[in-house]
Amino acid sequence: MSKLLTISEAAELLGVSTKTIRRWEAEGRLNSIRTAGGHRRFTVSDLIGNKQDNSLTVAYARVSSHDQKDDLDRQKIVLETYCAQQGWSFEVISDLGSGLNYRKKGLIKLIKLICSDQVERLVLTHKDRLLRFGSDLIFTLCEIFGTEVVIINRSEDSTFEEVLAQDVIEIITVFSARLYGSRSHKNKQIVKQLKEMAEQLK
Repeated sequence: MSKLLTISEAAELLGVSTKTIRRWEAEGRLNSIRTAGGHRRFTVSDLIGNKQDNSLTVAYARVSSHDQKDDLDRQKIVLETYCAQQGWSFEVISDLGSGLNYRKKGLIKLIKLICSDQVERLVLTHKDRLLRFGSDLIFTLCEIFGTEVVIINRSEDSTFEEVLAQDVIEIITVFSARLYGSRSHKNKQIVKQLKEMAEQLK
């Protein structure tokens, strides 16, 4: 008989989380044997037959506008360095667009990868890099598909007033761009004035 593995050993062999193993078992993609004590055991032959490349780590970076491109590059460096230090095989997906825009090319690609069960781990520098509002929706998808979420910087560096100001700027910037065009002189003036107001709140 093929060697029996615990759920942790099975997860390590396939390069996925134990949560993913449990979900695959519930979906009938993996067969398990129960011990007298009710613990799951998996055969090596069955696991190898179902082995897939689900060990991809995706690092996601985003900034809101073109004048923040340097910050986008810094985010990428932080993400690449962190993932490399962990020894993970990773891909960096980046977006240049508002945190209120749910149709950014990179974000859509990320969601498709998660929903196709190809992402073992999602890495972010900060929670709001994913979306200004609605990050929890993506995190719920990650939970459903067994994708671990790693947020490098969880510290609350900004005050409530600063966060509120950034949210307001993001919202008004989006609507201003729709009214006047993102590259119009009037839109740039509005964005500049908003940033000056935000600085006064700090």
